[in-house]
Amino acid sequence: MPKPTDVVRIGVGAGFADDRIEPAIDLVERADLDFLVFECLAERTTARESLTRRHNPEKGYNPRLIERMERILPLCLDRHVRIVTNMGAANPGGGARAVRLMAEEQGLGNVPVAVVEGDDIESIIRAMPELPVMETGEPVESLLPNMVAAHAYLGADVVCRALETGAPLVITGRVSDPSLFLAPAMHYWKWSPDDLPRLAAGTVAGHLLECSGQLTGGCFADPGMKDVPDLAHLGNPYADITLDGGVEVGKCPGTGGRLDRATATEQLLYEMHDPAAYITPDCVLDVTDVELHETGPDRVRVTGAAARPHTDSYKVSIGYQDGFIGEGQVSYAGINAVARAKLAAGIIQQRLRENPYTYTEMRVDLIGMSSLHGREPDGPEPYEVRLRVAARCDSRAAAGQVGFETRAMHVNGPSGGGGGIDPIVREILAVQSVLLPRHLVKPRIYVEGAA
Repeated sequence: MPKPTDVVRIGVGAGFADDRIEPAIDLVERADLDFLVFECLAERTTARESLTRRHNPEKGYNPRLIERMERILPLCLDRHVRIVTNMGAANPGGGARAVRLMAEEQGLGNVPVAVVEGDDIESIIRAMPELPVMETGEPVESLLPNMVAAHAYLGADVVCRALETGAPLVITGRVSDPSLFLAPAMHYWKWSPDDLPRLAAGTVAGHLLECSGQLTGGCFADPGMKDVPDLAHLGNPYADITLDGGVEVGKCPGTGGRLDRATATEQLLYEMHDPAAYITPDCVLDVTDVELHETGPDRVRVTGAAARPHTDSYKVSIGYQDGFIGEGQVSYAGINAVARAKLAAGIIQQRLRENPYTYTEMRVDLIGMSSLHGREPDGPEPYEVRLRVAARCDSRAAAGQVGFETRAMHVNGPSGGGGGIDPIVREILAVQSVLLPRHLVKPRIYVEGAA
């Protein structure tokens, strides 16, 4: 599927950490890409990987980085498709070294990998306890004792600098999602970081692409109302971007899903709290005049994006340990199933109140009835119901007790309890944010394996 000669084509390798790999391979093999971007960092991911790195300084990158690169890197090297990814997470340098080792073992030779670091600013945040937390307005000082990570959302400018090294693979830590896609366009067309119309075009393209399958019909289907063909083989999207900022998004013929005004509109509005002021490290995007035009099967042209200059601060995501959640589940079926589940819930709650632990928050769900909206429906009761009890607490032992008391309903509760699970204990990694003046953040670019 050759691309027009006057465009740079940027494809999506992954829209989240556990995304499928086969659509990315298909895209590389058939779409005549210039760049392939893997966006794999959720809000809490970097904090989790920071803890991993504390235990092993060579780890802390995305656990599936090597698996993905084993399958995609040989193809990309063969077709001269350059890769950009944030799978470096809390250790981009460690990820780069691991990929290079894998490449040598596969006979790919000395593969240079450009690394973007400097988003890890934990020491800066610890020195500025007065910074207000965006979600609460309280000083960040209260989070510092339990803080495990603080990472700034870097922008496309630093990724551009990494691409200028010529390395076939760029690995970053925390970078704004749209910036990962804007950067290849800026680099390819030599756009100025002050060229707001083109930054707007590249940023809106990046926002449409960042969740991959959500642009081609993922999270869209509603049978009978919004049908999506062949979701089992959903294709990944790409964008064609011209020198003057023209943008068209598309997907390969024959892949599953659909890409049209409807799917593009839903993705355009995804996580956009203010369509007139979507703040990124590169610009403040305004999509209120964006128009989407279907130009062919599974192909949409995007026009009308505007932008204002970026703000003077970086958003910083702070990960911190926030106690534990304990959980247990058990099922009831048949006549009076709901009443028996409620009786079990009452017994579990009483037992937890009478034990020596303290629970700051407790939740009882009847899955299938009240677990999503928190209220029971007015209609007939279901034939079966699954009871879930969860509680927040400060210790692992207290959290474990929630599951033990729930599992005890097999022989100590109402009739017919079954399908219990082992107690679940989760350590909570919470995330809040602050704004930090940009001049305090010093990104660093280097190449592992430079000649």
